[in-house]
Amino acid sequence: MSKRTLFAALVLSSALSTAALSTTALAADPAVYKIGGIFAMTGASPHYGKVMSAGAQLAVDEINAQGGIDGIKLQLVIEDHKSGSAQAAVAGMNRLIDVEGVKAVLPSFSTVTLATMPIGDQKKVMMINGGGVSAQTVGTSPYMFNIRSMASDLAAGIAHRAAEQGAKKLAQIAIKSEFGDATIAATTKAWEGMGLKMVAAEQFQADAANIDTQVAKLRASQPDAIANWPTTPQAGLAVKRMRELGMKQPVYCMEWTAEDTKVAGKHAEGVEVVTDYFAATDENPWSKRFADAYKAKFGEMPDFYAANYYEGVYVIAELIRRAKAKGGDYYSGERLVQALWENPTFDSVYGKTLTFRKNGVAQKPVAVFRLENGQQTFVKFTSGE
Repeated sequence: MSKRTLFAALVLSSALSTAALSTTALAADPAVYKIGGIFAMTGASPHYGKVMSAGAQLAVDEINAQGGIDGIKLQLVIEDHKSGSAQAAVAGMNRLIDVEGVKAVLPSFSTVTLATMPIGDQKKVMMINGGGVSAQTVGTSPYMFNIRSMASDLAAGIAHRAAEQGAKKLAQIAIKSEFGDATIAATTKAWEGMGLKMVAAEQFQADAANIDTQVAKLRASQPDAIANWPTTPQAGLAVKRMRELGMKQPVYCMEWTAEDTKVAGKHAEGVEVVTDYFAATDENPWSKRFADAYKAKFGEMPDFYAANYYEGVYVIAELIRRAKAKGGDYYSGERLVQALWENPTFDSVYGKTLTFRKNGVAQKPVAVFRLENGQQTFVKFTSGE
């Protein structure tokens, strides 16, 4: 081979190698970063889907307005789990991954999250939950993360609050579900761990219109306080029937929305809610900007569910930035998880920062609110340990 022929071959080889590398680099950059959301858009509890999707979409819109991630925009792709249908959730999760190509998903509801976790594991897709509180989502999957306080944290907070107010005997009511079972178990453990007595634990089906039998059993147990675990709108229904059947004991919840206030009416007065704490303050400019933007777009102030899913999108966006900065085939669930554990701390709309603990759960404030004139009034922080 002549020198000229050899040189030409080397140039061609170099050009082909460069082209191949360029193709690989370009292939690593999608046209858009799709984030999946599996929300309750229809069914018995569409309020949750409404606020969760609103918070997530607002975050996507804000990030895109600032140029996206190095010029690549985000897109929120929503699947409807129909207020807790595991079958609908599994179908939606598979569509998000196999059809839409998402690498990160925002699930909601304990039943839904548990049903979709095995798919996330198998297909190596990151999941960030801001709604479900099941302990079974904790520490069981390397791809599962929680930015919502878990049932065990909230149950402990409620147990401490009820005991602090002098209760010795506690009764519980919940929907018959994995969430209901887990919450009753966590509360019983926390309550009896303080040497106090659990006198009743009643459950009803999610679609029950009449829960008088369960409420009558609560009343017969003569508790000092009631832990009310149903989700919207049954939380409000339970309070309404307790009061109408003559129960005057303090009631504590970990779930309460404006829909519950509508259902309970005047009987909501004085109910206490122990839950994640979000409040827009001048001391936290990001929280104020978020709340103002949310109200301007959706006509109401955001609750903590909206804040959690708003924050979830920002966490995912930051992870994509970090992974992209490292180069290579960065856009995968594995690389997003790796980026999180390299630095588990993120700016938080709740104030300052959030840090994921070793079990994948972000440390969040647990606060007591009291319902006064239809509004949740902050009372104090309480122990979630």
